[in-house]
Order: sequence, then C-alpha cells, then structure tokens
Amino acid sequence: MGTAGTRAIEYRTLGKTDLRVSLLGYGTSPFGDIYAKTDPAELERTVHAAIDEGINFFDSSPYYGITVAEERLGKALAGRRDRVVLATKCGRYGLDSFDFSPQRVVSSLDESLRRLRTDYLDLFQVHDVEFGNVQQIIDETVPALRKLKEQGKVRYIGVTGYPLPALIRIAQNVPVDTILSYCRYNLLITDMDRELTPFARANGIGLINASAFHMSILTERGAPDWHPAPPEVSDAGRKAFEFCRAHGADLSQVALRFCFDHPYVASTLVGMSTREELRSNLQVLSSRTNAELVGELRAMLAAVLNRVWPSGRPENHG
Repeated sequence: MGTAGTRAIEYRTLGKTDLRVSLLGYGTSPFGDIYAKTDPAELERTVHAAIDEGINFFDSSPYYGITVAEERLGKALAGRRDRVVLATKCGRYGLDSFDFSPQRVVSSLDESLRRLRTDYLDLFQVHDVEFGNVQQIIDETVPALRKLKEQGKVRYIGVTGYPLPALIRIAQNVPVDTILSYCRYNLLITDMDRELTPFARANGIGLINASAFHMSILTERGAPDWHPAPPEVSDAGRKAFEFCRAHGADLSQVALRFCFDHPYVASTLVGMSTREELRSNLQVLSSRTNAELVGELRAMLAAVLNRVWPSGRPENHG
C-alpha cells in the first residue's frame, strides 16, 4: 500500500466541529491485546500504512490494555501527529475502575497526553458513562472537560457508552460536541436510529459508531469468551458467517459496508492490528452494498435482532 490509496477514503464533518474525519476510523482497543495477543511492530506498520492511505481518525482510551494502547499509539504516531484527528477518553481505567471526578479528568488528560506524545487532543471523551452517576457526569465531569477545552488542551469534547438513554440525557443537559455509541448500529442491531441519531442530527452533535462487528460476533473468529451478549446472539453470528461464506461473501466486509452506508454517522471505528485487516477494510470503502444479500441475512437473523444486554448501573438504562 502506498500514498496514492487515498482515492477511496470519504471524509465527513463531525457534527458542528471543524473536524473532517475518515469514514473508516481506527479504533485502538486491539492495541491493548483485548481480543488477542498483537505484535507491536506490526501495529506500528499498520498505523503508518493507514495514515498513508488517508485514514485520519484514531480513537483510544487509557482503559485499553490499561494504558498499553495509548503508549503504543503514541509511539506509532511519532512524526505523524499533525496528519491525524486524535481522540481518547477518561473516566474508565480498568474493568471495575471508574473515576468521573473533575480532579481525575484533569490528571487523566495529562497522563494521556504524555503517553500519546502530544500536547493537545482533538477530541476528549467521557468513557462508558453508564458506569457512573449520570448526574455527576452532567454537573462535574463534562464541565471539567469544557474547562480543558477553554484552556486549549482539547479541541472538542464528547461522551461514549452503551445505553442510549444515558447518552441522550447527558447531552440534553450539558453541551457536548460528539457522542460515540457502540454495538447499537450494525447488522445485528439498529436501535441507535430510534432516538439517538435523530437527537444528534437535530442538535448538530457529531455521531461516531463503534463495533461494526458487534465486538467480534460478526467475524470468522466469533465472540470472545467475555462477550456480554446472550448466547443465542453469539450463535447467530456463527450462522451468519456460514451463510455469507456459502454465498461467496465475507461477513465482516458485509457488516462493515452496512455501517458505512449510515447517512449521518461521521466515522465508524474499526479495530485493526495487522496490515491485512487494514487492506480488507479499505476494500470495503470502494465496494457496494449487496442489498439482496443483506436483506436475506437480516431476515435470517430476525429472531435475535436488536437484542441488548445490561451494562453499567441499572438506573442508566431507562
């Protein structure tokens, strides 16, 4: 892959910001060896190739690999920082480690800046808001991010999470530039479009979609052992893979194209740990949707469509 590959990349403006982000965004959770052991040298080569191909949106978190992902991304971006839109998060620091206090927001940013080897972020987000007290996030956490924005340490701020009502409630009560939701819009689920998408569009909030593969369910590898989805959803992923293979199609590519076709989402984040995965995802950008195949696939999956699971505090789901 060379520098001439940018022809296939589409860029969209993230809400009312001046950030133009690649439709295919680079999620860095695999950098923390969350799904499988990765090769740091290959991660770096993949990041360099992605940038050369025109992918400019990179998203991380101190939670991924407990700071390992940020460290690896920072190293890979050395000398290339000015070519990317860089995002990370605060608030979640381990499986059960959360701190949404203003003091931790400030120290978390300083720590992330050091790991990422930069003096500012393009986007700073509150991570997995459903695990916090939403009122605290409204009253304290997001205002702390807004102060950092006023100081010029971050250009824009956002919130991320799984339960849609919590994301909407926060954004209704305190201004945010972006909302990132995961596992709420892909071949297995489209409930993001019921309320979150219309809300974001009406308020000019940038919308970022993550987990096009439903956290690996819609891949050949399938769901990891820790996946929170009901077993029948994971089983459906295996059937979907076999169905696509029988029709000469790659499930992951079909799933990714489905997400790329969303009319409002600015970027769909995809975790990539090898140049082979990058190549495969870049091919999807220049492909077209096989509407007939997608229709048959979703009809086959009808019994498990829009299934959700509990995440975070129970009160943050309604």
